[in-house]
Amino acid sequence: MDAQTVRAKHKEFLFPCVANYYAEPVVITEAHGATVTDADGRDYLDFFGGILTLGIGHSHPEFVTRIQDQVARLSHTASVYPTREQSRVAERLAQITPGKLKKSFFTTSGTEADETAIMLAKIYTGQQEIIALRHAYAGRSMTAIAITGQQPWRVLPTQIAGIKHALSPYCYRCPMGLEYPSCGIRCAEDIEDLIKTETTGRPAAFIAEPIQGAGGFITPPQEYFEIAVGIVRKYGGLFICDEVQTGWGRTGDHWCGIEHWNVEPDIMTFAKSIASGFPVGATIATEDVANAFTGLSLSTFGGNPISMAAVDVTMDVMQREDTPTRSAERGTQLRDALEEFKRRFAFIGDVRGMGLMQALELVEDRKTKEPSPKKTLALMEAAKRHGLLIGKGGLYGNVIRIAPSMLVTKSEVQDGCKRLERALGEVR
Repeated sequence: MDAQTVRAKHKEFLFPCVANYYAEPVVITEAHGATVTDADGRDYLDFFGGILTLGIGHSHPEFVTRIQDQVARLSHTASVYPTREQSRVAERLAQITPGKLKKSFFTTSGTEADETAIMLAKIYTGQQEIIALRHAYAGRSMTAIAITGQQPWRVLPTQIAGIKHALSPYCYRCPMGLEYPSCGIRCAEDIEDLIKTETTGRPAAFIAEPIQGAGGFITPPQEYFEIAVGIVRKYGGLFICDEVQTGWGRTGDHWCGIEHWNVEPDIMTFAKSIASGFPVGATIATEDVANAFTGLSLSTFGGNPISMAAVDVTMDVMQREDTPTRSAERGTQLRDALEEFKRRFAFIGDVRGMGLMQALELVEDRKTKEPSPKKTLALMEAAKRHGLLIGKGGLYGNVIRIAPSMLVTKSEVQDGCKRLERALGEVR
């Protein structure tokens, strides 16, 4: 099928909620490293990586060989049988995650990983209330939608009781109208008031992303998590750290994003870059917390040998290439360019992020900070014309998200920034 036929059949046979980027969506047919090729034979530099999923790039040769070997040897067993592949990955997760995290449960998505974490927290504490953040995103199940703090993703009026949304540490659009650092991190301190006024005073857990991904790469102040988690633990709650987008060195210098913020989670979730595009979700917890889950549960496809081989070889490559260090170095190169663009283009209101997880928030006016989703769409279309694929997000649809492979080279970052610069110059 040619590109036009694919787009027509997509529109005819898929749910309309399966939306695509661009007025004329790109039909990708092949990809290697940081380059993807569409059905018309045009190449693009991929700076979004399947929504932060291709952490070691597309079709890494070592990854391809390992998956082929695994399929030829053993393709599937359900979780009622132990496998070498699953046990090995679980052990490696315990080795690279912070604190006392040790025992894992494997599923097929970040949604399921977060669901498992919430269920586990409720079982362990005996409590039911969950504190989430405004601007959060947790997935597409009913519980995940209830946790999500963005109206466009809340497609149903969820009836799940006990989920309370605290203020987001969104410094650019502070919900309290304050400025950092004189604000005293009031957004974190407000969690105590939330617990006292809107809960039984006994929350099961606080779930948060170290950097809010779909929310627009909202990056908290340094002190935020120490204060927020300290308050939740004071009232007996656990801390669930959602590393679906921030994990595996993405934020630079550390394997997990939360390691920048000096707190240790009780439960942590992973997906996306964990398996280079294969459907894997992982929930890891401390031994005490994990051991509370004694009832029956399984995941038919969770922890299957092919997916575990995908995680294992991804970890091999990431550890050998030292993705935390690479993300820090290339992230600095990318950030310097984005800061220069902000000085030159008045519609860039904010630049934020860490490592290879960087964002531009576009506005109509820097003083009023009026969001500009129109300019965001215009920039994406212009970038596409220049052969650069980038993402978007944020409650207002006005945030450009940039997250290339963590194996992206210095020259590829330089090339991508030049393409982005030309695209910015076409936005009116």
